[in-house]
Amino acid sequence: MYFCRMNPKAQYILEQVGRLYHRYGIKSVTMDDVAKQLGISKKTVYEFFKDKEDLLKQVLLFEHEHHCGFLNAIEDKNLNAVEELFEVYKMINTMFRDFNPSMEYDIRKYYPNLFLKVREIRRKRMYESVYSNMNKGKREGLYRKELNSKIISKLHVFHSENFFDTDMFTQEELSSFKMFHEIFVYHIHGILSHEGRVFFENNFDKFKATLLEKG
Repeated sequence: MYFCRMNPKAQYILEQVGRLYHRYGIKSVTMDDVAKQLGISKKTVYEFFKDKEDLLKQVLLFEHEHHCGFLNAIEDKNLNAVEELFEVYKMINTMFRDFNPSMEYDIRKYYPNLFLKVREIRRKRMYESVYSNMNKGKREGLYRKELNSKIISKLHVFHSENFFDTDMFTQEELSSFKMFHEIFVYHIHGILSHEGRVFFENNFDKFKATLLEKG
């Protein structure tokens, strides 16, 4: 991966600036703020990033690759499809806790082309992950075989992308265990076979305990 080979100082800047963006949004964080908060000169920042848009782009791609690393690690655990899906939902729930709606708003409004580009990259990886899990569950007999994997995967991506485009839920509700529980149960009961339902019902208390330990 590209970011595994990048300059450690550049990687440090991306990590710290990402935190600033998530906390304050993008529009309100200037290059002067970045230099001040990181205790470095603007000249140092410009050694690695040509301007604010390039810095933002690299932050977003860095975070995407970081999340892909988590997905790859989950997929390498040799779990069954239900266990794998639960782990992915746990990861997403953790991401929601760090999500700042104003950051997404700023990207859409002030950097529309970058927003579309990054969304396409995220969308492709998310679709691949859901599609792979759907087919894995079918092979294992845990998901209903008659389900259309492509349609279900696209619906899942659509719901994920539009999850925050509403004021019906507060940020606290979106990142709560109750919300996680309802979304996970709602989705998985729609795709489980009889065998899958038996496995899910026999193991959900263990899943729930694992989530609460880390929540």
